[in-house]
Amino acid sequence: MEDVTDKVFRRLCRAHGATICVTEFVNVEGLLRGCRTARRKITLTDDDALTAIQIYGSDPDRLAEAARFAAASKPLYLDINCGCWVPKIAGRGAGAGWLRDPDAMVRMARMVVESVPIPVTVKTRIGYGPESHMPIIDLAKRLEDVGVRALTVHCRTAAMGHSGAADWSWAAKARANVTMPVFVNGDVKTADDAERALAETGCEGVMVGRRAIEHPWVFREIRARLDRGETHAPPTVDERIQLCIDHLAANVEERGEQRGVAVTRRHLSGYLKGLPGAAALRQALVTCDSHAGCVDLLEGARKRAAA
Repeated sequence: MEDVTDKVFRRLCRAHGATICVTEFVNVEGLLRGCRTARRKITLTDDDALTAIQIYGSDPDRLAEAARFAAASKPLYLDINCGCWVPKIAGRGAGAGWLRDPDAMVRMARMVVESVPIPVTVKTRIGYGPESHMPIIDLAKRLEDVGVRALTVHCRTAAMGHSGAADWSWAAKARANVTMPVFVNGDVKTADDAERALAETGCEGVMVGRRAIEHPWVFREIRARLDRGETHAPPTVDERIQLCIDHLAANVEERGEQRGVAVTRRHLSGYLKGLPGAAALRQALVTCDSHAGCVDLLEGARKRAAA
């Protein structure tokens, strides 16, 4: 979710029913060097009351130091990323790289817990390599024993990346071995998925990641199902176009025209799904660099859809 879950997108997701949000993951080295991007990521706004700051790194001492720095931003809690499988992260021992040495991971978690006065949680995967070696069940208990307050389990191995199906049974096994809350992550794409994941695992909640990039309405759909037992109608064509316009305007205000237009593009495929001529509209938007030009294209699509 790098360069996605900034304050603009967190605000948008909350407006559609998300409860707790997590920042983009923050490189502890960049944070401690005073990197502007890292500092931006930990800057929380007034409506970020239910936001956690997520940090990653490979050095326990630096993670503990960065945790103290991040805690000063007063997040809801601090999350340690032990799940990122991307080779340039995990290959250097950060993210899911910690799963190669669960003992070291537990020692690191203890150091971070002891360094800050706020709750510390961990997001991780079920293991690093082949499915024959899954440390998550024992690891969950060991993390709880050193003071970790909650665990999010992405139910794939690091080696799987985003391929294959997430096996939620591992979240259930981890949950059965601890008293702290466990959240299930991976392949939660619909309200049906969320309802089934909770029923099958006994977990306290679900974390939605990639699906939200293209379909933030998933949060209101999950809310309708879990809170009221209802099936929420999919977004209308007008809602899809309006979200494009609103998200674009907020990104431009926050990041400037060039960057704001660029970072909104990754959302267009999902936002525009269901519109007549969506493919052609998306292509036109991808090649348009101006805020006003993008709005003109979207308003034109709105008029054609209403005709």
